[in-house]
Amino acid sequence: MKYQLVLQWPASSIQDFDAMIAIENKLIENLGEGSEVDGHDFGSGEVNIFILTDDLKRAFSEVEASLNNDDSWPNARVAYREITKDHYTILYPEDLNTSLDKVSLR
Repeated sequence: MKYQLVLQWPASSIQDFDAMIAIENKLIENLGEGSEVDGHDFGSGEVNIFILTDDLKRAFSEVEASLNNDDSWPNARVAYREITKDHYTILYPEDLNTSLDKVSLR
């Protein structure tokens, strides 16, 4: 896979953890060929879901379609990086001009 897509939003409770698992499962079901959920992390007041993909536009479109009506989507931040690089580029929201905080580089 060429890119890592990261979804991030505030989370701190067991209900938030359960919601993250539900979102992760929804993405597993809805991502097309060439993209796969690569895990998650939860802590420090945030949640991250990692997606590996070769087609960034398609993967983001599928994520947005899957989560557009989810309560977490308005608070979500989405960024990507090439697998071989460390720098993340913000995709959503478009007006976010800071880098993602606390994204663990695995």
